[in-house]
Amino acid sequence: MIAWLDGAFLPLAEARVSVLDRGFLFGDGVYEIVPVYSRRAFRLDEHLRRLQHSLDGIRLANPMAPGDWRGLISDLVARQDFDDQSLYIQITRGVPAEGQPLRDHAFPAAARPTVFVYAQPLRTAAPEQKAAGVCAVTATDPRWQHCDIKAISLLANVLMRQQAVDAGCAETVMLRDGFLTEGAASNIFVVAGGLLLAPPPSPHMLTGITYDVVLELAAAHAIPHAVRPVSEAELRAADEIWMTSSTREIMAVVRLDGETVGAGVPGPVARRMDACYQQFKRDVMRA
Repeated sequence: MIAWLDGAFLPLAEARVSVLDRGFLFGDGVYEIVPVYSRRAFRLDEHLRRLQHSLDGIRLANPMAPGDWRGLISDLVARQDFDDQSLYIQITRGVPAEGQPLRDHAFPAAARPTVFVYAQPLRTAAPEQKAAGVCAVTATDPRWQHCDIKAISLLANVLMRQQAVDAGCAETVMLRDGFLTEGAASNIFVVAGGLLLAPPPSPHMLTGITYDVVLELAAAHAIPHAVRPVSEAELRAADEIWMTSSTREIMAVVRLDGETVGAGVPGPVARRMDACYQQFKRDVMRA
């Protein structure tokens, strides 16, 4: 696998950064993940806009113009030996310049951002897993007040995801003050009485690119839907629960905290949305 680090292509195994990098010392940086199908980046403009939002949120200048990002990503994708890819971008505040304090919480007066990009094979859910659905657990959302920034400091999400793994489940669904926020590594939708419900974008959740696509497809295919706060009671009484992300796409949750969701199998709205999503992907890749 070939990576790009601070202006140079090199084998991923040879990529190195300084232990004084603020990403290593403070988690002072942001990231973005772009799915690539048949060597074509999916919704790249939207991913680059979200990257810019994250950079703005931590007051770090974007080291590249949008056109430069597109050229770099196209070049990196072409260098891999596999067609479907999960492309990871990470930008940190870098290493303080000579003469600056080596470890100081305040922004260094001079530092060059560290930019790291690599791709690994994209592995989406197997058809049999989609047909069966997955289980999830719930937990109180313990994170900070800027979850809309795609920051690399993901310890809370790591702990929540491990809670799901320990329970033999695929995801932890987080609740804050009695309302649904999101999953540890996904957005969460519910269906109640045929109505698709999505929590509204807020600083308490990271709005996924797949989240946006789902709502666009719901509007395009006349699937009744609403974007509004979703209470814990509505979550637990839902006919369907989905987790969505670039790699999981549309994945039905059929058991929550050990209780069956709906009929215990992926519901009709999930199946219809997944079919719409797969067709949308094919159309985008052919365009």
